[in-house]
Amino acid sequence: MTNPETSAPTGAIVAVSGNDTGGAIQDLAGMYAGRTWYSSPVDRDYWYKYVGVGDDRMSIRRSQMHGYLRGDVAVEGEVVVQWIDAGRARVDVGRDEVRMEPGVPALFPIERRFEMEYEDWDQRLVHLDRDLVLDVAAERYLVDGTLGFDRSVTPTDAAVQAWRSSVAGAVRALRTEGSASLAWNEAQRDVVRSLFGLYRFQGEAQPDGYGERRNTRLRKAVEFLHEHAGEPLTVSDIARAADLSVRALQESFQRTLDRTPMNYLREVRLRQVHDDLVAAEPGTASVADIASRWGFTHMGRFSGEYLRRFGEYPRQTLRK
Repeated sequence: MTNPETSAPTGAIVAVSGNDTGGAIQDLAGMYAGRTWYSSPVDRDYWYKYVGVGDDRMSIRRSQMHGYLRGDVAVEGEVVVQWIDAGRARVDVGRDEVRMEPGVPALFPIERRFEMEYEDWDQRLVHLDRDLVLDVAAERYLVDGTLGFDRSVTPTDAAVQAWRSSVAGAVRALRTEGSASLAWNEAQRDVVRSLFGLYRFQGEAQPDGYGERRNTRLRKAVEFLHEHAGEPLTVSDIARAADLSVRALQESFQRTLDRTPMNYLREVRLRQVHDDLVAAEPGTASVADIASRWGFTHMGRFSGEYLRRFGEYPRQTLRK
């Protein structure tokens, strides 16, 4: 049953509402790949509303419920930042649990299923397309195609203020200029840049001069490594792809990135293993299988490298 008091804003990409638990689960679970959702009233006046504006690269949404909801969520191909203005909420229950505080943004776990619980809430969400986030990240980081953030540190007040300002600016651009405008496109990128202030992006910052013309072939080599990290590669393969001699390739990597091409490749593969372990369901995958997929066959040596890079053993990542 639709709540007659709800009206969708002009240009809404989604708008649902109602006052029964079955309708809430049907309307909301599909947006977040929910499989085991449960909802119940907190009193006789049960209702929910959910509305979003934007496009497939970025959307700004509001979710409200006078009731209780729990279940599993899987967000694929997107980065989602959310915060509550009222109510009670827990995200990633039983793992890296975050108890929501009003006004403090929290990042949904990326590309893995997690548990959530909300009660009598007013929630805001920003959905960002994965490719948009990686494209903006490439302005500042050596992007290898993986997507990760450090969610363990609470955002500073200044970072939260910058985030809210960028989101408000995006809403204004969408309302006044429309989704096809350059203003909306640039506002989306500003929101992603402020996201990097909220949570540290898990990528290496570009070294000084990396974007200069003299490093064009080095960048080509790095891009080749990222695109082909899952394949058997030699230094000669990388040099050939960058149109450099092996010696020039080695010197370029050492001078600008302070490591050899093969060491850089090994780091890219470690990141890929980490992302696969995070995304894997415990009990359905093994560390050895995932590691070998990315070329790591000596498990003792691999575990030591992984520990130094991520601060925990790979089996701990898999079991989270």
